Amino acid sequence: MCRAVLALVGVVAALALAACGSSPAITVDPAAMTLPVVGVCHSIDRGALEAKSNDAPAVACTEPHDDETFASGQLPGQFSDASYTDPALDVWAYGACHDAFASYLGTDDSTAMRSMLTWVWFRPSQEAWSAGARWYRCDIVGGVQSESLLDLPSSAKGLLHGASKDQWLACGRGGSVTTSIKVPCTSKHDWRAVTTIKLGEPGDDYPGDAEVQSKTQSYCSDSVDAWFGYPADFDYGYTWFDEAQWNAGNRRSICWAGTPK
Repeated sequence: MCRAVLALVGVVAALALAACGSSPAITVDPAAMTLPVVGVCHSIDRGALEAKSNDAPAVACTEPHDDETFASGQLPGQFSDASYTDPALDVWAYGACHDAFASYLGTDDSTAMRSMLTWVWFRPSQEAWSAGARWYRCDIVGGVQSESLLDLPSSAKGLLHGASKDQWLACGRGGSVTTSIKVPCTSKHDWRAVTTIKLGEPGDDYPGDAEVQSKTQSYCSDSVDAWFGYPADFDYGYTWFDEAQWNAGNRRSICWAGTPK
């Protein structure tokens, strides 16, 4: 007998613009025009994760921090005339950051997705964008789904390489996957993210909420059953992602095993 619990997760020089008429000139910080450096650390808050740009000062990676830049570069030429909020930017950045994320951590997509780590991307400030800056910055962030952001080690590069590292893998504490608080698997927990399942290819259209949920439930039931070794009784749950996440590029759902510890 198995019991399922589901969750829906909605996750250079200084340039001066010439003044027109009597409007004052706008000066852009040179740093905002410069390509971000990989390996730089920051201390940010949750509010920063929703912003399109971030100018938090760099901190020494040996000091407490919850953010590390793991990829950066120039946006493709197709965005040279794009608006600052063009949705196509998010789609492109998903591919760029997603592909670099697991590689930087030294693991595969499934393990990276089941960790306490995630990524966020930033673009230049509105002023720098208007002045022609077209770079992107991908940052690793710890503990986005937990009660508070987690401090990262002095370098996140290769953090998930090799043997299981429960300190950075995601578990849940609570009666259901839906309501559980996400915690590192070294903490007391009731659920462990054990596998992910792929629901489509990059070019596929969104199949609809009902199909995504149905396939996720079926696949996760089989996957977790196998993970346990085909017991007579087990609990499992799953997290599926909606059309917005699909359109951003995600094609996976997460399967959880009921593992009180």
